[in-house]
Amino acid sequence: MTQSHVLILQHVPWEKPGRILDSLDDLGMSYEVMNIAKEKKPDLPDFSDVSGIVIMGGPMGALDIDKYPGLKAESKLVRAAVSVGKPLLGVCLGHQIIATALGAKLKKGSEPEIGFAPIKRIDKHDYFSMWNKTLDVLHWHNDVVTLPEGAQPLAKSAKTKNQAFRFGSALGLQFHLEVTPTLLDEWLDEPCMVKDLKAAGGSKSQLRDAFAEYNPQLQPMADQVFSGFAARCNTYAATLER
Repeated sequence: MTQSHVLILQHVPWEKPGRILDSLDDLGMSYEVMNIAKEKKPDLPDFSDVSGIVIMGGPMGALDIDKYPGLKAESKLVRAAVSVGKPLLGVCLGHQIIATALGAKLKKGSEPEIGFAPIKRIDKHDYFSMWNKTLDVLHWHNDVVTLPEGAQPLAKSAKTKNQAFRFGSALGLQFHLEVTPTLLDEWLDEPCMVKDLKAAGGSKSQLRDAFAEYNPQLQPMADQVFSGFAARCNTYAATLER
């Protein structure tokens, strides 16, 4: 049997796992990054060798399977992972893919939510045990999802009711804890991201200033969430090697 590893599904080059990789590296977890968005029959690793799954963000919609047929395979992976308790993490689009795969509804938000704004913690799940009641985080999305039936809501914002949720082994985050200063620079070098930012009334300089202000509070929160996920993957990997 090949060594178990975490499967990271990326949809565009600039929506990288960032801080998530730091937490996996800290535990010596191996991982594989793939982009299967446009593949009808993606050549995925053996499911039994995967110790956890991360689904990253992207500009497409979670249900745009005509243009991105690989999203259908991602939804199947979500349901398979949840059915066996395999750790699963979704960020932004990934959060929406997990939610819709579990029966939630996808819709356009009232307006784009881009830039820093507070979220309010609803429930103190162990992933979020050190969070304050409110926390300013980086948002970058147009679509929103309802809460899957039976899911535990974890956070909301003024514009988005479902900012974070847990469903069994799955954790969905609508916002971006994974972004590092270097990754932010990559986003701000990407024309389509800058176009979205300007359309939402923001600017590069404003966003860089806000990131510098909030990053000291976000770093430990990101470390807790992603190290918690990595630990779950590590524990699950041990069950695969028995």
